[in-house]
Amino acid sequence: MKAAAQLYLASGSPRRAELLRQIGVAYLPLSIAVPEQPGADEYPEHYVTRLARSKAQAGWRSLPGATHKQVVLGADTVGVLDGELLGKPHNKAHAAQLLRAMSGRCHTVITAVALTDGARIDVALARTQVQFRELGNSEIEAYWHTGEPADKAGGYGIQGLGAIFVREIHGSYSNVVGLPLETTAPLLSKYNVPFWLDVE
Repeated sequence: MKAAAQLYLASGSPRRAELLRQIGVAYLPLSIAVPEQPGADEYPEHYVTRLARSKAQAGWRSLPGATHKQVVLGADTVGVLDGELLGKPHNKAHAAQLLRAMSGRCHTVITAVALTDGARIDVALARTQVQFRELGNSEIEAYWHTGEPADKAGGYGIQGLGAIFVREIHGSYSNVVGLPLETTAPLLSKYNVPFWLDVE
């Protein structure tokens, strides 16, 4: 039987870490820095794919004496509304602007997941449509003061307090959180990374 590969997560996202733990994946965290700036006229799908690949490859290069039994996962998630990227809010005013723009409307969340063992790299994309209900200015203000929107793409967390804004979704829930598990699991299997382990 082929020996299992060791997975490294090239992401500081606690949400991605929690999703991997949810499906029983043993992993080691990697701290890497990749510039996150879209190119001029770069499509959202191209942008997240480029970043996920860059994160996985940078993570692989950071491993001392890496072998093909070591696999690095990189991922990137963006929200898209009217063709524009919904990034993390710069401040309170920007967070309010993002939430008002999404109020009563449907936006798209796109995640690219990349895995590499140094010899090959595979990337998969997931898309989810998220429909918001109408939001009032007072609740947008109150939500900012919870502290949750500050580090979230689009300025909300579906897995947290921001869940009350979401009327319905079409597609993967875990994609909106930050790592589409139904897309990630086949990639893990392809690279011989086991899941459903009894991990503490």
